[in-house]
Amino acid sequence: MNELVGTHLLLPTWERRASTVGFHDGEYHGDYGRHADRVLRLADAMHRELGLSKDEPFAVLSVNSHQYLELHHAAFLGAGVINPLNLRLSPREIQLILADSEARVIFVDEFFADHLARAIEPVRDSLPLNRVVLIGGGDHPHDIAYEELLESGHPVVPDEPEETDPVVLMYTGGTTGLPKGALLDQRAELLNLYHVAMTVDLYEDRIYLHQIPMFHAASMAAILGIPAIGGISVIQPLFEPGQAMDLIEQYAVDWTLAVPTMLAMMLDHPQFRAERLASLRDLVYGASPMPAGLLERIRASLPDVALWQGYGMTECSSVLTMLTDEDHRRGGERLQSAGRPVLGVEIVIEDRGGNRLGPHETGEVCARAGNLFTSYWHKPRETEVAMRDGWYHTGDMGYRDEEGYLYLVDRLNDMIVTGGENVYSLEVENALSTHPAVAEVAVFGVPHPTWGEEVHAVVVPRQGVEVSVEELREHARTTIAGYKVPKSIEFRSEPLPISGALKPLKRELRSEYLERLAEAGHQPARGANAEVGPAEPAAR
Repeated sequence: MNELVGTHLLLPTWERRASTVGFHDGEYHGDYGRHADRVLRLADAMHRELGLSKDEPFAVLSVNSHQYLELHHAAFLGAGVINPLNLRLSPREIQLILADSEARVIFVDEFFADHLARAIEPVRDSLPLNRVVLIGGGDHPHDIAYEELLESGHPVVPDEPEETDPVVLMYTGGTTGLPKGALLDQRAELLNLYHVAMTVDLYEDRIYLHQIPMFHAASMAAILGIPAIGGISVIQPLFEPGQAMDLIEQYAVDWTLAVPTMLAMMLDHPQFRAERLASLRDLVYGASPMPAGLLERIRASLPDVALWQGYGMTECSSVLTMLTDEDHRRGGERLQSAGRPVLGVEIVIEDRGGNRLGPHETGEVCARAGNLFTSYWHKPRETEVAMRDGWYHTGDMGYRDEEGYLYLVDRLNDMIVTGGENVYSLEVENALSTHPAVAEVAVFGVPHPTWGEEVHAVVVPRQGVEVSVEELREHARTTIAGYKVPKSIEFRSEPLPISGALKPLKRELRSEYLERLAEAGHQPARGANAEVGPAEPAAR
């Protein structure tokens, strides 16, 4: 028997809890029997009507919804490989991903249908894409409606997948400026769930708020775990702090996951009152740096809530380490850490020569576990580099203490984490450098009290040419997503400092910025790229 597949994880619980309402999504309140029927019909229709095979990607561009959950679950029953698309992608990035994944089918909701149409219309003849399935209503371009597709299906259980069958293709930023698709199999995703479940309690009465976008790797444990135990999934389409508090209060939510940005917005909301969140038992944060001041505010406002910090990435389905509630209550220096590896995960620190380093020696964070990705889609060379000697090389710089706590201090690949989203500096530099007024440019992350980090650019204009900050930002916006566009740009009249390898010394530029920040009386955010300490989940 293949234990680590969606069929054996989900279907027995759905049968046992058939009459229990497990899904609240606006006006939709579905029990497990209805959910199972819809997922099975969907999986059957995806095979018979759309012609998808179990190892073929299908894309999804949608806000959170019960339909999005159904698509995830259909994939885990063997209907295909789900490719969840970041909602902030520019039209050009959507084109690149659809071409690279070779997806013939995309599911899109009414909120993003027109955006998708603008992205694919100019190039659709050159894409493998042949079916657009519309979730919801409205007069938007599509080939078939979601509910119509479900009606054509039969509630039959697909053939059982293998543990090694691919199930998720999730694109993440690339150091070349192009996205990379991390391919994850059934075994990896279920092991990730088991690792989380052995750390944060999973039990039948759990009530979970899905406020992290369902395209994000950080959402996967809840997408699988809550329906696997028969808990209740409360769904918020897009994060809005007032509505999030309303839903927590209305449904007595006891567990949720949030990026620090989201938590800051809730605490700052005029209708925030701690008693409105009295039902919360566990609050997990991760995916971007947690400002120390914000963590103190959360602990002071919600002293009875168990806090957990998760560190990981798409390539590990998403969790490697966890800073537990006990660690948070103990306080002290370890609050600056990303915690210790969850059960089943090994972490080592290596120097550039591949040598293992001891406690408090800084090097690259490397991981070995069963929840790692199988490959980068169509990128064997990048896969080989990332998975050297059986260890995944994360590109993060850090060190461990004597007790195995991991402290993150920098990124090897200059990745910026802003509001829970990854931004690679090179792709932003590429976008800015195409402006005719730009002679040199360097991009890096700088501390931000809400987003953890923001994208900052240093630009050397061409001699005798004038350009404004807004002009550069609008130029960048034509080729990259809005969240990647620099929030701040400074002009420099002298050339950028360079290393012996003729590369811009970003560390020096960043240090100068932080020095100016300190002189002005500001403190940097505590986090993976803030020159000080850890990590955390996503939305903005």
